[in-house]
Amino acid sequence: MAKQDFYTTLGVARDAGAEDLKKAYRKLAMQFHPDRNPGDKQAEAKFKEASEAYEVLKDDQKRAAYDRFGHAAFEQGNGQAGGFDFSGTGGLGDIFDQMFGDFMGNRRGGQTRPRTGADIRQAVEIDLTEAFAGTKVTMKIPTRVACEACAGTGSEDKARAADTCATCHGAGKVRAQQGFFLIERTCPTCGGQGRVIRNPCRVCRGAGTVQRERSLQDTIRAGVEDGTRIRLAGEGESGGQGTQNGDLYVHVAIRPHEFFQREAANILMRVPLRMTQAALGGDIEVPVIDGTKAKVKIPPGTQTGDQFRLRGKGFSVLRSPARGDMFIQVAVETPQNLSAKQRELLEAFETEAEKHAKGSPDHEGFFAKVKEFFEGGRS
Repeated sequence: MAKQDFYTTLGVARDAGAEDLKKAYRKLAMQFHPDRNPGDKQAEAKFKEASEAYEVLKDDQKRAAYDRFGHAAFEQGNGQAGGFDFSGTGGLGDIFDQMFGDFMGNRRGGQTRPRTGADIRQAVEIDLTEAFAGTKVTMKIPTRVACEACAGTGSEDKARAADTCATCHGAGKVRAQQGFFLIERTCPTCGGQGRVIRNPCRVCRGAGTVQRERSLQDTIRAGVEDGTRIRLAGEGESGGQGTQNGDLYVHVAIRPHEFFQREAANILMRVPLRMTQAALGGDIEVPVIDGTKAKVKIPPGTQTGDQFRLRGKGFSVLRSPARGDMFIQVAVETPQNLSAKQRELLEAFETEAEKHAKGSPDHEGFFAKVKEFFEGGRS
């Protein structure tokens, strides 16, 4: 009798994720487990089918082979697997390399990717003015560096630091054929190093690396944006002798400024004006992010929300001498805690304002419409 499709056995779609596979299997295992169904041969068979299906589909490599060849991928034969003749190819090892070479860090011809130390991620925080002008940052990085006592060899005997591993012959990995699959695993003898240290260093205990805090300086370019990630190749952890250093990834965060708000290459600054300044007009001085000052002419009758543009006074552009613009947005402030003299003057101003409606056209227009609205509602 033909074997049932593994996805059908578990009752999941072919694109089901790992969590869906696990849930489906647990449900079937609970339902058909022999302990819950003593003496029920049919339940026992279904339990075994579900276990077999889950065993294959939970493994990415086995699942890929099953999706490609079906049940034939796991049937053994003399140069064949379920009707697929592989005798004209370079053998099962070549098929394994074609399907999983990139995944396992392996390619045909026996070449392997060089081993590397771990990458490091480091966050730095700078001011907005530093992001504008560029700056240098000094970082204290906890990392693993080559052991000074053994020069990174991991051995007390520097003349003969290590012997080639007799199990994997220096490859760091061993292969074992299981049916269709040629399974590749880390060598259990050398732990993937490809060499065995006979007399381990007393400082690093054979690792070749020790934990240290390293000081590193890096230049942050002018115009950098918040959240930028900078990669410093080879500045990560050391993996020991015969390996390449990992990389250092610097994540830049920019602190908010008390005056300036950045919008891409432009800068927005909110400036509060007294009521009399806005009404009468005049000149004000504002700071610029480069440390200079700029004069802004405020025309009479300026309203809250009005903007004034200062060209070329904005933020620096990364890898360019250009700069954006600066926008001054005004907010007219209503006076509070009036003195007796101020109140007297404002009351006189209000009396005069009622006689000359043209001074506040929006105000007069609004309340004229309100009056019409109420009069219309009564009629």
